[in-house]
Amino acid sequence: MPATQHRLLHEWVEEMARMCEPERIVWIDGSEEEKESLIREAVANGEVVELNQRKLPGCLYHRTAANDVARTEDLTFICTTLQEDAGPTNNWMSPEEGYRRAGEIFQGSMRGRTMYVIPFSMGPVGSPFSKVGVELTDSIYVVLNMRIMTHVGAPVLKQLGSGGEFTKCLHGKAERDMKRRLILHFPEDNTIWSVGSGYGGNVLLGKKCLALRIASYLGKREGWLAEHMLIMGVESPEGRVEYVAAAFPSACGKTNLAMLVPPEGLKIKGYRIWTVGDDISWMRIDTDGRLWAINPETGFFGVAPGTNSKTNPNMIKTIKRNTIYTNVVLTKDNTVWWEGGDGTPPAEGTDWLGRPWKPGLKDDKGQPVAGAHPNSRFTAPLTQCPSASFRVEHHHGVPISAIVFGGRRAHLAPLVYEAFDWEHGVFVGATMASERTAAQFGTLGEVRRDPMAMLPFCGYHMGDYFQHWLDMGRRMTNPPKIFHVNWFRTDENGDYLWPGFGENLRIIEWILDRCRGDADATKTPIGYVPAPESVDLTGLSISGEAMDSLFAVNRSDWYAETDGIAAFFQQFGNRLPKVLWDQLELLRLRLKAPISLMTPGTEIRPLAAELNEIIQRENPNVYSMLSRLAKRLYFPKGILAQSAEAKE
Repeated sequence: MPATQHRLLHEWVEEMARMCEPERIVWIDGSEEEKESLIREAVANGEVVELNQRKLPGCLYHRTAANDVARTEDLTFICTTLQEDAGPTNNWMSPEEGYRRAGEIFQGSMRGRTMYVIPFSMGPVGSPFSKVGVELTDSIYVVLNMRIMTHVGAPVLKQLGSGGEFTKCLHGKAERDMKRRLILHFPEDNTIWSVGSGYGGNVLLGKKCLALRIASYLGKREGWLAEHMLIMGVESPEGRVEYVAAAFPSACGKTNLAMLVPPEGLKIKGYRIWTVGDDISWMRIDTDGRLWAINPETGFFGVAPGTNSKTNPNMIKTIKRNTIYTNVVLTKDNTVWWEGGDGTPPAEGTDWLGRPWKPGLKDDKGQPVAGAHPNSRFTAPLTQCPSASFRVEHHHGVPISAIVFGGRRAHLAPLVYEAFDWEHGVFVGATMASERTAAQFGTLGEVRRDPMAMLPFCGYHMGDYFQHWLDMGRRMTNPPKIFHVNWFRTDENGDYLWPGFGENLRIIEWILDRCRGDADATKTPIGYVPAPESVDLTGLSISGEAMDSLFAVNRSDWYAETDGIAAFFQQFGNRLPKVLWDQLELLRLRLKAPISLMTPGTEIRPLAAELNEIIQRENPNVYSMLSRLAKRLYFPKGILAQSAEAKE
């Protein structure tokens, strides 16, 4: 029995055990001896393979079932009393139906198996930012991963005490049958049930399930933010470290940015990058009126294909030891390989399905057969990363200077632009989008909106989520500036205009300079873009024409974009904050306004006449909206009065 007097915890474990009927119950204490015992058992039963300990010390290999290789969004539900509270972007199920349907699958599912009880802390144990969970599972693979991704064991139970609140997390592999698989979130009960899956994203319940879906609900209730964001620190030669939180949809380089290596051209400046986290940020307002953040995880759960010494040299160094590899190629000498990785492919090996594999292998239709699954993974301790921040375990977190949103747009969005203010920044985040690539299922170029990169992870109505962002901004006396980046703009031949990877530090440098008021910018209808020569291009071979294209704002293209934004907003009904509709109309007005309207310091009367023309053309009731527009554009005093005269 564990050293805890938490009566409700004991009662819950016993209740779940009566339903699942495990052969035995083991409480995880977090010790190294326990880890070695678990590995020996998992190797013996075939759940993991021990890799070549000379080449990959402490590393293990695992395969999931062929039908269990990614998050199953269609089987993921938010279970709230009222369907409306889950919102239009979530699958909904009533709590009663959720407990009943999953309970039928859980019933007796652990017969002959061990139920492991994992007390875990998301965030440093005892930090005011942190949350405690307890996951019950019949998978040693899950236990070993949770040991990497979270704080586990005795220290967590000690922190929990005899009556502390915890998230109740139940996982069972069951038959790993797609027809008997459910990932259920009960935010009103602070509970997560996952059954029928063995894939990390569905079963490491501290990750997306708690750290985003449940935590976003708790953050709304308690006044903080749980976000799908990296956290990186940039240290200048003077020793000043400034922190950026950034949200990108999948395949947009979040992990690579979190631990980038400064490019050759900027090395003379002596920058150093500190990685706080690559995936999740929990942010609270401190007494100084600023936003402070922690990464609640202690490890990386990264995608292997495409990770190499060019795209992410620090990650390659991180995963050389004490790492769990999932669904990659297993070589003859018990090492691993994947497409887009380092080195030449092995002459032969075993693919992610356990079949013999060799380079050049083709299927019955003549198509190449990949050795690693496209979503194959590695789980590695954050402390092994060469750029790991010394503030990772700091109970107080780090102060956030800038929030960055991003997407993959071939032609629309400039390389970087700054929002006018917090409200406009929330609008930028709420409308961020990416275009499908040839490697993704769906129509090439189709725009997928993913607000704040949280579309699959917001645990409640997204209209309320946007309002929560707006409310947080009003509570801050010194909010971070908000920016949008797009590393993926292309020329007429489809070639990328910006080299990306480590060169992205040049844009982060401009962003932080803007936060301090040290960089120039040009005002456009969508926000501020870098002024000519305000981005340091030392050592980078890129033409002036390319830079012009990277920062170009095409008014007609952006106006067409507003129709898609309006259609997206419609689904949220009356729970979408009016401020966001106002921001959309303001954007349309700026895009239609003559160029002179965007130029501070021009004569008042011509401006007033142009404003009058807009009023008559658009809507006689938009005067209050124009007032807000005038403030955002910093028009000279008196223009509102002259606009009113023109209207009369």
